[in-house]
Amino acid sequence: MLVDGRAPSASQLHRLALESYGHFTAMQVRGHRVRGLALHLARLDAASREMFGSPADRDLVRGYIRQALDGTPDASVRVYVLAPGADTRGHPSVTVTVRQPGELAPAEFRLRSVPYQRSLAHIKHLGDFGQAYYRQQATSAGYDEALLTGADGLISEGSICNVGCLDGDTVVWPAAPMLAGITMQLVSQRLTEAGLRWTRRPLRLDGLPAMTGMFVTSARGIAPVAAVDELRLPVASELMARLTACYADVPFDPI
Repeated sequence: MLVDGRAPSASQLHRLALESYGHFTAMQVRGHRVRGLALHLARLDAASREMFGSPADRDLVRGYIRQALDGTPDASVRVYVLAPGADTRGHPSVTVTVRQPGELAPAEFRLRSVPYQRSLAHIKHLGDFGQAYYRQQATSAGYDEALLTGADGLISEGSICNVGCLDGDTVVWPAAPMLAGITMQLVSQRLTEAGLRWTRRPLRLDGLPAMTGMFVTSARGIAPVAAVDELRLPVASELMARLTACYADVPFDPI
């Protein structure tokens, strides 16, 4: 962990432990590279402008990531941005954490629908108790992830992932309050380039039986959804293979 490019002091660790007003991005680094680096930096910049009224210095953040990796080729990296403090000279504080690399598991997901949507869902923000609570409830009940839903079963996203449905040969993303995940954005770009159709429209729980498939996306990859609650869903193997290939074709950017 580095805070503003340095080993954290006791006061900085204290602030990190107690401060919940901030935002972050999470990425998987492979061979000193990451998919969608420009999108990660743009996410941090946009959230910083909205939350703190000041931009995130993209070159500085990139340098902090390189410094925190310290030659480590493969890792799970998170970049947290907190409000300016007394020791940051009016600039947001940037914390970078480096952990072991992660892979997406399981091969097929089982989701538990929960009646919750994140506030200010377009920001990847800190301190969302409901998000963590419902994910814990879902995994404790034997599911792999929580599926966040609003009024009338409107589907938005997973607790830590995006979700999409397959309607024949068309990918459908939810039209609901949600975070535009980096993998979701990258896949959408590749679908267009590959000539595959995609759209956004409201998706509801009672409409899932009419779908020909469902999947999750996150920084760790893409996986099909085999069930939502007690509803079994078909796994569209051919289209899932094309989706996975689209994501595999996304180039890695040097950090």
